[in-house]
Amino acid sequence: MKKIILTLIVLTVIGGGAAAYYMRKGTPEPTVTTAQLTRGDIAEVVQATGTLQAVETVNVGTQVSGVVQELYADFNSIVKKGQVIARLDPSLIETAIEQREASVTRAQAELERLRVNLADARRKLEQARAMYERQLIPRDQLETAELNVKTQESQIKASEAGLIQAQADLNTQRVNLGHTVIKAPIDGIVIQRSVDQGQTVASSMNAPTLYIIAADLTKMQVLANIDEAEVGRMRPGQPVTFRVDAYPTDIFHGTVSQVRLQPTTVQNVVTYSTVISVPNEELKLKPGMTANVTIEIARKNNVLRAPAAALRFRPNADVFAALKQEVPPELQRGFGPGGQGGFGRAGAGGPGGAPAGATAPQGQPAQPPAASQPQAQATPPAAAPRGEGQRPDGARGDAPRGEGQRPERRQEAGGGDRGGDRPAGEGRMGGGRGFADLTPEEREARRRQMEERLKNMSPEERERWEARMREGGGRGGFQRGEAPEGAGRQAGATRGAAPAAGERQSRPGGAPQGANRTGIATTNATTIDALFAPLPPTEGRGRLWLYVDKKLRLVNVRTGITDGTWVEILDGGDAEQLQPGTEVVTNVITGLEPQARPGQANPGSNPLMGPQRGNQGGRGGPGGAGGGGGRGR
Repeated sequence: MKKIILTLIVLTVIGGGAAAYYMRKGTPEPTVTTAQLTRGDIAEVVQATGTLQAVETVNVGTQVSGVVQELYADFNSIVKKGQVIARLDPSLIETAIEQREASVTRAQAELERLRVNLADARRKLEQARAMYERQLIPRDQLETAELNVKTQESQIKASEAGLIQAQADLNTQRVNLGHTVIKAPIDGIVIQRSVDQGQTVASSMNAPTLYIIAADLTKMQVLANIDEAEVGRMRPGQPVTFRVDAYPTDIFHGTVSQVRLQPTTVQNVVTYSTVISVPNEELKLKPGMTANVTIEIARKNNVLRAPAAALRFRPNADVFAALKQEVPPELQRGFGPGGQGGFGRAGAGGPGGAPAGATAPQGQPAQPPAASQPQAQATPPAAAPRGEGQRPDGARGDAPRGEGQRPERRQEAGGGDRGGDRPAGEGRMGGGRGFADLTPEEREARRRQMEERLKNMSPEERERWEARMREGGGRGGFQRGEAPEGAGRQAGATRGAAPAAGERQSRPGGAPQGANRTGIATTNATTIDALFAPLPPTEGRGRLWLYVDKKLRLVNVRTGITDGTWVEILDGGDAEQLQPGTEVVTNVITGLEPQARPGQANPGSNPLMGPQRGNQGGRGGPGGAGGGGGRGR
């Protein structure tokens, strides 16, 4: 019996060891998904819907009431200016004309009678004057004769006014008689007929519409509803393509001609009407059609482009552990205790964070920055390194601006990562972060490399680089107060320094101080559209990962425009080593994730909390992906 029990124990131990061995052996290798860099065209667009309309339409109505007697035009009729297109029954107006003519005749007869009476009164006045001179009549009879003459004269004036009024009424009825004949006001095509023959139309406060005539259907326009988030990028002259359901395989072209400043709010969504001019020589487009509009904001042809998924890829500590690779020094500070997280902040005093200016390898406690850390020799004496003058407790000491900044202020000054830790005196260049673990000699080498690159730039490239530094507030340049030799005044110059003689300080938008902000007072523009400046070039920063010798290698790049699928990679910096055909990482599957059931995107996540962080990370959390070429966390 004891032998049987002992045999069972031995078999159990052997079986457990074999199972553990096979389970360890069966751990899957990480799967790395890559995509190639290519050369091609990228177009940044805004999509919207709109309605086709004729450029000029006229509502043809009637100023008089009556019964529609005749219709001489129908839908799609081509009419000329002055052509009779409808006629109303004129019988009532003709009767009114006869009445007004009779009133005029009566007023004329009354005027003639008053004129005869005036002549008689004047004759009697002359007789009364002669008799008064002979003293044959008293004074009051002479005054009575004079009063009769004046009375007759006033009655004649009133009768003349009545005659003019009767004639005016007669003319009004004659004009109304002319209005019973409806004529086309312009050359065009009838696109709507609102009445039928025999129908009674009543004209009161508003004239009833009989026809709608479009002036010229060979030129049309699309009224597109642009969301308020995109209207700031609309400019007159931008090319537009659109489709209509009637011709699903045809692509029509147009041009933005106007951005109207009349907002429309529907269910708290604010949109603005953008007018797009469209040629319609073949008359395929009809008024009222729904157009699916694509407005081209920017376009680059034959440029190096990377998949947007590659720029969104953010490896975490688990990915590096699965690849048996150490976390790069540029990313060590972004991982919290235990190596969790991707590119999160490691602010001072935060959970698992290190003090400002201190970094440590994964799993080791962070060390405070050395008080006597040597600085790069290229730092000019006039610009003291940041962090100089701080007290040991981190409080601000009595030092000039930029020398004794608080730790949190120094964190926010980071280039690519606001809040990323950086030792005192570290310069900002290249990717904007990842220099915390560089020695002074390495920083000096990087600074010399940047100086050499600037010296080899052409004047045009130098101007573009300086403009980019000004627009970015100095991000990606040098430490505040530092600049390479020969680079001139740049955005990285010491804040608060006075401009050189004859140099004018500029606003962020490039307008000198004292200039009119709107430009209305200094321009002859007749519309607000002419005052909008051209859109600035789109530039950002991003990271690409190469998979070389089964290891991930980081490449910092500058990005341009994107169409959502591809992102433009600008020349310069680390991007110079990238070529079409280079494989970049878009995803890494470590094989350690729980198996997903059908219809479940992430089995390890709470269904009430939305998508959780995986190998690539989610936007806004640890390891969150930045936008296409944008600033990640």
